[in-house]
Amino acid sequence: MRLSIGMGLKNGYYSRTPCRTRFFQMTTTPQDLNDRGFKATLPRLRIIRLFETSRDRHMTAEEVYRRLKEDGLDIGLATIYRVLTQFEQAGLLLRHHFESDKAVYEINHGHHHDHIVCLHCGKVEEFFDAEIEKRQNEIAQGKNFEVVDHALCLYGYCATGVCAEQRSADAEAEESEKAKGARF
Repeated sequence: MRLSIGMGLKNGYYSRTPCRTRFFQMTTTPQDLNDRGFKATLPRLRIIRLFETSRDRHMTAEEVYRRLKEDGLDIGLATIYRVLTQFEQAGLLLRHHFESDKAVYEINHGHHHDHIVCLHCGKVEEFFDAEIEKRQNEIAQGKNFEVVDHALCLYGYCATGVCAEQRSADAEAEESEKAKGARF
């Protein structure tokens, strides 16, 4: 395990004081969970491993539930919500609210990144750009602020692939419906 300086949770809210935060390596063992004060139950192990091994780095509780169900595990949705909250409070997962009422979770690797979110399909991509980070700090200094944390999320639409094709088909269908309505 590696140790890093991070923003700490206090009473369920992020405090602005640095604290020592532990981040998991890519394969979590039962002992890793025990070291963090968790009993190494099957639901906890399967949920953290799902985040570690999934191609999709950002998942809602419902997506976690569906994937575990597909793997033949009968773990209740309430248990999944409880475990995700525990992992978030322990700093193992990060929670985001991207343009929806649903919380989206990702594993906390301890490095800063920003997000791009498709408003049509919900796809989330991560990125880091040193120039953007530098410019944000320059702006803050110009306004006499010291940046201690920030979140940048860009919203738009997938420009290629199935999502773009679906949006194009939806737009054509909508135009067709408008044209029919104009004739009557």
